[in-house]
Amino acid sequence: MITPDKTRRSPLSSILRVAAANFLEMYDFMIFGYYAAAIGRTFFPKGSEFASLMAALATFGVGFLMRPLGALILGAYVDRHGRRKGLILTLGLMATGTISVACVPGYAVIGIVAPLLVVAGRLLQGFSAGVALGGVSVYLSEIATPGHKGFYVAWQSASQQCAVVFAALLGVALNSTLTTAQMDAWGWRVPLLVGCCIIPVLFWLTRSLAETEEFLARQRHPSLGEVLRSVATNWRLVLVGTMLVTMTTVTFYMITAYTPTFGSAALHLAGRDNLIVTLCVGISNFIWLPVMGALSDRVGRRPLLAGATLLALATAYPMLSWLAGAPSFSRLLAVELWLSFLFGSYNGAMTVYLTEIMPARVKASGFSLAYSLATAIFGGFTPAICTYLIQATGNRAMPGLWLSLAAILSLMAATLVPRSRDREGAVLVPIPQQPAQVYET
Repeated sequence: MITPDKTRRSPLSSILRVAAANFLEMYDFMIFGYYAAAIGRTFFPKGSEFASLMAALATFGVGFLMRPLGALILGAYVDRHGRRKGLILTLGLMATGTISVACVPGYAVIGIVAPLLVVAGRLLQGFSAGVALGGVSVYLSEIATPGHKGFYVAWQSASQQCAVVFAALLGVALNSTLTTAQMDAWGWRVPLLVGCCIIPVLFWLTRSLAETEEFLARQRHPSLGEVLRSVATNWRLVLVGTMLVTMTTVTFYMITAYTPTFGSAALHLAGRDNLIVTLCVGISNFIWLPVMGALSDRVGRRPLLAGATLLALATAYPMLSWLAGAPSFSRLLAVELWLSFLFGSYNGAMTVYLTEIMPARVKASGFSLAYSLATAIFGGFTPAICTYLIQATGNRAMPGLWLSLAAILSLMAATLVPRSRDREGAVLVPIPQQPAQVYET
């Protein structure tokens, strides 16, 4: 095992190892959304194309309903037993869920058992993902060098973009070599099986991670009961955190997991073009996230949070209306890259901000619960909600209104957290009627 001294001498090594594990977590969790149409036709009764697509998107969203439970139970495990052990446990659970989805026979072979097994695998993925982002973010915040916490934590989200890029590249390759019939029959399983093949390598990488010094320095770690009581006591802070995450999670799933479906089902663009746009979005996100995380270390978190949400309110629906008026590859790319800039600007500051306002003893649990509630209520069902809104209204720009709602909630949350020095290491003033130890650092 790497010693604390070795960890201090090689922060890049720790970032890369943690980011690699986070890459697989997000890849396995998101790949379902990329191939929702084919999965719907494979596992759900063939009624109408819209019905099977909605069933698949709902199954994609169901995984998010398990995330709050995973955040509490696995988050308590991370806060009690350590960041490193938590990362290994969540990686194992995600791998199990992915294998089950990849290997289940279709509805034509085993009937109603097929969708039930897929939902079960998706729920296990969601349970694991409930604490994955929180565990990684807290780990990076605790190994960060002074004055660079925003830059360090941004690599949690940046590593997710590697998953987006890799999945899109694989999708482009498959769509270029396989027919539509072959993709529906078995091609969609290939990306899932590729994810399964990466699992042993990532287990090897994460097993050599060192525990953070901040965690080891604590003389006592809370039990599950203590974690649950602390989270319940600080429910207002968790609620504010959930609102903060809403903009991030809605934007992210709209411009990544939903883009291939939106481009094909709503805009009637070529599947290969939609995946190329998704690939470009992943690259754009990867660039903007660490840049904006570093910028938040210099100018503070709040200016970026307010600026990105206001820009989203002003531009989201007009941009989607412009795209819907004359759908094309170039317009879809322009809109998605603009939304990518907004996502990177907001999330580069938001993720580290969320680690800073959570109680020190239950940082992983509080962060994970707030993040998971936002994804369960808003982000995870974004593809299904956008598809329904377009179907119900006939307006292909409706995703812009859904994003505007998310921006309003997050802007409100940014104003609810009391002002402070708004930089790394800030001593935050507690929210009224909240105990002061909420902001203990």
